[in-house]
Amino acid sequence: MTTLTAQPLTLPAADLGAENPLPPLAPQDRLHRVANLDELPAQMRENIEYGVLRSALPTLDQDGYDRELAERAFASLVLENDHLRATLLPSLGGRLYSLVHKASGQELLYRNPVFQPANLALRNAWFAGGVEWNLGSTGHWTGTCAPMHAARVDGPDGTPMLRLWEWERTRNLVTQLDFWLPEDSDQLYVGARIQNPSSETVPAYWWSNIAVEQSPETRVLVPADQAWRFGYGSRLDLVGVPEYDGIDLTYPMQHQRAVDFFFELPPEEQPWIAALDAEGNGLAQASTDRLRGRKLFVWGEASGGRRWQEWLSPGLQGPGYAEIQAGLARTQLEHLKLPGATNWHWLEAYGRVSVDPASVHGEWQAARHATGAVLEPVLASLAEREAEWLNVIDAEPAEQLVTGSGWGALELRRTGWKVSAGTPFAEETMTERERAWLPVLDGRMPAPESISTAPDGTLVAWRELLEAVQDDNWLIWYHRGVARWYAEDEQGAIAAWEESRGQQASAWALRNLALSTNRPSEYEQAIALVSSDFAPLFVEALDAAVEQQDTRLADEIYQRASDQVRAHPRIRLARVKQLLQTGDAAAAQALLDEGIELPGVREGANPLAEYWQWAQRELETFRSVPSRYQFGMSGDN
Repeated sequence: MTTLTAQPLTLPAADLGAENPLPPLAPQDRLHRVANLDELPAQMRENIEYGVLRSALPTLDQDGYDRELAERAFASLVLENDHLRATLLPSLGGRLYSLVHKASGQELLYRNPVFQPANLALRNAWFAGGVEWNLGSTGHWTGTCAPMHAARVDGPDGTPMLRLWEWERTRNLVTQLDFWLPEDSDQLYVGARIQNPSSETVPAYWWSNIAVEQSPETRVLVPADQAWRFGYGSRLDLVGVPEYDGIDLTYPMQHQRAVDFFFELPPEEQPWIAALDAEGNGLAQASTDRLRGRKLFVWGEASGGRRWQEWLSPGLQGPGYAEIQAGLARTQLEHLKLPGATNWHWLEAYGRVSVDPASVHGEWQAARHATGAVLEPVLASLAEREAEWLNVIDAEPAEQLVTGSGWGALELRRTGWKVSAGTPFAEETMTERERAWLPVLDGRMPAPESISTAPDGTLVAWRELLEAVQDDNWLIWYHRGVARWYAEDEQGAIAAWEESRGQQASAWALRNLALSTNRPSEYEQAIALVSSDFAPLFVEALDAAVEQQDTRLADEIYQRASDQVRAHPRIRLARVKQLLQTGDAAAAQALLDEGIELPGVREGANPLAEYWQWAQRELETFRSVPSRYQFGMSGDN
C-alpha cells in the first residue's frame, strides 16, 4: 500500500544563517546574457527579451551561510509504495531529495550527502542534488531554501497524495506540486500547476532541475537531433546531436567545461529525457506536452568544474553529477506570457528505466528510439493519469503537515484575489513579520522607536499604497525609496531616501544612498550608526571603497569593524584587492597563501584566481593558481 509519513532526516549541514536585511538594489547578475539575439528565431528572441527580473525584491538575499558542517535535522516527508520511496524536504523548497527504486536498491537521483549552500540562486543560497522546482525567473527560484506549505490530500485512487504549495513573491504566482504514487505504480507522478490570480499578464518561467549521478559511461537520451548550446560565452548556437566539437555531447563526462544544451524536440514527439548508465539503467522523466523544454547541464571535467562539484558536496566521492531538466520554454533564458486569471498545469512522471545497453550506447537514432520504445507505456498513459489528477487538483487539504509562509495570506488580504481551495493561504499563517504590513492597508506606517533594526524587505508591489500612507516619518520614506527604485524611478528613490535621512538619519537610508549615487562616503556615515559586528554593511562598504580606490575610506571602514568582521572572508578578499591596488603585492600574496574560503563565491566569478594571478605578475614569480581557488566556468573548449 502507499504510505505518506513524516521522518526526520539528519545530515552534515552548514548553517543557512539569517537573511541579509540590506535590500538587493543592484540589477540581477545576467550570467546568462545572450549577445547573438539577431541570429535567433523571432519567438525565442522575443521570449529572451521579455520578463527579465530587475531584482529579487521583495525577497531578501540569503547569504548568511557558512561552511562549517554539523549534524542537523531536517523535516522530511516520505511517500512510498512497493516500488519506489520518495523523500521530500518541504522546508527547502520542496526538494525531491531522494527517489529509490526498491527492487534494485538503486538511488535514481544524485543524493547529496551534505547540505552546503552556495551562491547560485536568485537569493544567493542554493544547494545541489535531487529535483528542484524553479518558478519565477531565469535562475534558481527565490523559494529554493525556504519552506513550503505541505498537506495530505486524498488522491484520485484513494491513496495519500502529498501537496506542496507556496506564494512566489517576485511574480505573485501560486505554485502547486502534487506528488502521487499509486499503489501499483513504478512511476512517481508530480502534478504541477501555476496560478496567476491577478488580472495582469505575468512573465512565467518553470524548470524542473534533476540531478543524476554521472560516470564515464552515463549517457543522456532525449527525442531530439538538435540542441541550442550555451557555453557561458554569451551565445546561443544551434548544434547537431550527438556529435559536437569532436565529442558525443550526450555523454556528460566528455565535456571539459560547464555547458548547457537545450534540446529541440520535434512537435510530434512527447517530451521525455533519461540518464542511463553502462548497463542501460537509470532515471527517466516524462511529461504531458505543456512542459516541452529539455536540457542537459554539466559542470565539466576541467579544474573549475571539478572544484564546483567539490564545493557543493564537500568530501565528494566519485565523479559527481549532471543535470537533466524540463521546462516550459525551449531554453532557460526565456520567459513566457501567462495571462491574467489563468492557470497552467502539467503532469510529470519519474521512474527507473532499463534499456538494452548495446542500444543505449550505440548509434544515436537507434539509442533514442530504443529508449522511447521502453518508455512508451508510461508516455501512453500520461494523458489518462493527468485527467485523473485533475479530479483532485482543487481538493482541499485533508491534513496540514507543514506550514509555509504567510505572504500569500497577506497578498490575498491586499488584493482580494481568488486562488484554488486546494492551495489555501489562511490568515492564521501570517506571522508577526507579515502582520507588520497590515497597517499600510489602512494608510498607516508608524516608525519604530529605534532605528537600530533594519527594515524588512520592501513590498515593492505595494508602491501605490506606500505612496498613499498618511504618516510622515523616516521609515515610510525609506520604503517609498525602495519601491521607486524597483520601478526604475531612480531620481524619485534618491529623493525619498534623502527625505528619510532628513527625518531621521539611519544606516539603512544612508546605505541605499551610497549604493544608488555611487558615493562611498555615505557608507562612512552609515557604518557609524550600526554595531561593529554587522558584517553585511561593512562588507558592502569596504567593497565600494576599494572599487573607488579610496584608500582613506577603506582603512576607516576596516578600522571600525570588529575583529570578527575583519576575519570575514569577503573583508579579507577586499583587503587583498586593496593591497594589490596600492602596490603591496607581497602582503596581498601573504593573505592569499594563508587561505581565503569564500562561502558566497558567485557562479561565473573567479576573484581568488584573478587576484592570485595579479599578485604573481607583480611579484614576477608566476606560481600557478591553487586548485582551491579555481572556480572558472567560461571557455569554449
